Amino acid sequence: MAVADVVRTTLGPRGMDKLIHDEKGNTTISNDGATIMKLLDIVHPAAKILVDIAKSQDSEVGDGTTTVVLLAGEFLKEAKPFIEDGVHPQNLIRSYRTASQLAIEKIKELAFSIEGKSLEEKKSLLGKCAATTLSSKLIGGEKEFFASMVVDAVITIGNDDRLNMIGIKKVPGGNMRDSFLVNGVAFKKTFSYAGFEQQPKKFVNPKILLLNIELELKSEKENAEIRLSDPLQYQSIVDAEWNIIYDKLDKCVKSGAKIVLSRLAIGDLATQYFADRDIFCAGRVTEEDLQRVAAATGGTVQTTVNNIIDEVLGSCELFEERQVGNERFNIFSGCPSGQTATIVLRGGADQFIEEAERSLHDAIMIVRRALKNSTVVAGGGAIDMEISRYLRQHARTIAGKSQLFINSYAKALEVIPRQLCDNAGFDATDVLNKLRQKHALPSGEGAPYGVDINTGGIADSFANFVWEPAVVKINAVNAATEAACLVLSVDETVKNPKSESAQGEAAASAMGGRGRGGAAFRGRGRGMRRR
Repeated sequence: MAVADVVRTTLGPRGMDKLIHDEKGNTTISNDGATIMKLLDIVHPAAKILVDIAKSQDSEVGDGTTTVVLLAGEFLKEAKPFIEDGVHPQNLIRSYRTASQLAIEKIKELAFSIEGKSLEEKKSLLGKCAATTLSSKLIGGEKEFFASMVVDAVITIGNDDRLNMIGIKKVPGGNMRDSFLVNGVAFKKTFSYAGFEQQPKKFVNPKILLLNIELELKSEKENAEIRLSDPLQYQSIVDAEWNIIYDKLDKCVKSGAKIVLSRLAIGDLATQYFADRDIFCAGRVTEEDLQRVAAATGGTVQTTVNNIIDEVLGSCELFEERQVGNERFNIFSGCPSGQTATIVLRGGADQFIEEAERSLHDAIMIVRRALKNSTVVAGGGAIDMEISRYLRQHARTIAGKSQLFINSYAKALEVIPRQLCDNAGFDATDVLNKLRQKHALPSGEGAPYGVDINTGGIADSFANFVWEPAVVKINAVNAATEAACLVLSVDETVKNPKSESAQGEAAASAMGGRGRGGAAFRGRGRGMRRR
């Protein structure tokens, strides 16, 4: 429960943030459940399970990490009195599993599909999902601004699943509104050698050559030994080295490329050579950025300069070098295959930008999920209340103990709306009673009602566009139930007592545990001489 209590207050739009300070002296300010869980130094073995489900929720769906930890904690809390009264854990586990299956079926039933809508409609619907995710984060004040940026970025990469196709670059300075989306690739200007000032900084429709080789004058390796009979021959060897590099550079120029990017260094000589021929070059581009340029421009990374054909060259509509904050950025925009986007984030403090990046990661994941499994449910605790009501009704039809267990599971689901109220400073009992009454209406019109964060009453979450993808809730219920069942199925923690010394341990194992091995075996073994 202690672990669940840590993240409890971060839930929802009015949730607080945590400042985590580790032993290295790093501070992290975050509202993201998974980030907080990762940074907690948890020793208790059962509590580690909660960290794992938060991580799995983060990698599978991207959001709902706080929800999943809270639910698991609450399920265990509800199970505690039963265990204390001597109920066998297996009975509880069976009922909880049944309840979770029923809950998931109900979520699927209540989900609303956004398939088959036009692109514009889809964009606005996905924007609603992204805004719901961002509302609980630090950048919640600008959620519309960032939500549309995230939706554009995700739609740009299309069916490409690789998340790293959306680059997020952080530039301190300016305010959040100065953040912008590049429909293509942007990366920080790399280390440059003499001569780069003469290179042109802007091209329209250039050809782009991507390399994975060094363009530097290489002296022969130290261990190469050449015996000369005539000193004049030495000059021909030096000339050969120069010819090799000039030959390489010449082939790059002949390929017709106007921009040359390489993962390895491009030295002084090459930079100057390219500058004289109006070609822009950048060496030491990071692997990730180079791959993204390749995906965006349709080029292929080459490991040789021989036989460069047009097919391996990339192209884009506009390349320019721009000042962003106090950094220079190389920006490729209007790329033909357009399967990559870059978000350049601005903000005051470093920690703030870090948190903004984590928030955007959640939003990007959510939009991707909503695009794929295009069903959404009402947020704001509405779906939780509806499942809770459904399970309570179902429990009444069951004879025997499991009626109580399923009821307690239903009660545990109410933790989400209750916590939303607590975090916003409303009277949770009052709001929950209103919600229960609304959801109990026989007509079923109360199903989309959740907590209204602004007024402290209840409101139709669906009409207010507080939406989340159904897959988030399904995954959360699944993972939380599994975690709770896992903890319940353990009846005893067995700890291996550490022996006093490594030698003692080795001796004990060699003698079948006799002798003075572990602290547990203090007595003399049989047949051993007295010490």
